[in-house]
Amino acid sequence: MTVSHTMSVEKLARKFREFLKNALTFIVFLLLDFLDAILCVVYKCLDKFLEGKSSPCHCGNKDSSITDEEHDVLSDSFFGRSNVFRKFGSFVFRRKWRNHKTDEKLYDGEVKNKWSDCSCETCLSWLKDGGERLHVVVKDPSEVSSDQIGDDQNVIFIHGFLCSSSFWTETVFKNLSETANRTYRLFAIDVLGLGKSPKPLDCQYTLKDHLEMIDKSVINPYELKSFHLVAHSMGCPIALALAAKYSKSVKSLTLVAPAIFSCGKDESSVEILKVIAKKKLWPAESFQRSVMAWYEHIGRSVCFLVCRHHRTWERLIMRHTKQSDVSFAVKDMTKHTHHSSWHNVHNVICGGAKFMDGYLEILKNAGVKINIVHGDRDNTIPTECSYDIKRKVGHAELSIIRNGTHSSVIFRRKKEFTQNLETFWASTAEEKSSI
Repeated sequence: MTVSHTMSVEKLARKFREFLKNALTFIVFLLLDFLDAILCVVYKCLDKFLEGKSSPCHCGNKDSSITDEEHDVLSDSFFGRSNVFRKFGSFVFRRKWRNHKTDEKLYDGEVKNKWSDCSCETCLSWLKDGGERLHVVVKDPSEVSSDQIGDDQNVIFIHGFLCSSSFWTETVFKNLSETANRTYRLFAIDVLGLGKSPKPLDCQYTLKDHLEMIDKSVINPYELKSFHLVAHSMGCPIALALAAKYSKSVKSLTLVAPAIFSCGKDESSVEILKVIAKKKLWPAESFQRSVMAWYEHIGRSVCFLVCRHHRTWERLIMRHTKQSDVSFAVKDMTKHTHHSSWHNVHNVICGGAKFMDGYLEILKNAGVKINIVHGDRDNTIPTECSYDIKRKVGHAELSIIRNGTHSSVIFRRKKEFTQNLETFWASTAEEKSSI
């Protein structure tokens, strides 16, 4: 057998394996299309029976009654998700599935928690104070009174998807130097819809919603005249929007594994969804991400099984591992509702993409110091996102961490990451004093 013949056989074998892989992927996601269409009908019937109202969803085309302002904040990825069985539900109900105006009237001030969401005391703790503010963990400096805190000594931390303020309190807060502990005042928030923060059903979880809650929960009550920002993953678009809003007040912006994509005002955000949650079967993490991002009702089923019954799973974990408590990271993964997580992914990451270039331009013109950290083995957010920010904001500092994944870029180097943060904050103060 000649070498050329062997190579041709190997090439044919690769093409055949690729064909089988694509065929299997097509079949699996076709079945998921069908299952999601069936579940849409099932949930509408269950919601009608258990709550007296059929729940709204995003399985139909975008309502023509949506205003230009609403169009700007609602992601096209809600309505642009193709499903060959979608007309099945339309045939059953003989009407449009989604009406944005109806949604507002349906949930406004009436229902705070659906039957498929957890109703334990912990998950509903945000209702005690009316749900007007975010949950915020504040770490005051040990040797400086609140009225003596300088302009460069306030830091706001914003976590990513399926996390909480614990992401920062268990990493950065515990590894601060004595000098930083004495001088910096730190604010770690639970993002709207996650952790212990409010999870209202009448909220679309847009960037505007997030900024309003941060204003009411941190900026205004603590009368912050200036601050540093540190964010991870999905928290980065929120931090970027906040920095652009307060471009004259923000001292520095640190973005870790930033889920910051960009698209034109007239471009569909469905393309962003295809990047962050491409439909593929392997690795398992990618398959899970694609299912939760593309299939609204399958995602709700997963949340029903995992989040609504989180106490049962936590007890099983403790019994199996013989630990007295469950890791904060595991607990954080269940501290959300399907409505809040679904809207956060689509309206913050996908829908917010159309605003990112404008925000970056504002910070570039304002000369805000930007520090970007990204792991070279991040399979969740591509490093191209960070390189793109660096390209658009020339003065931004970019650090690519070798062997760093989406979370280990912080978790496996907590002390080093914290020390670098402190150095970066201090550098802004030195620049200010030299002017």
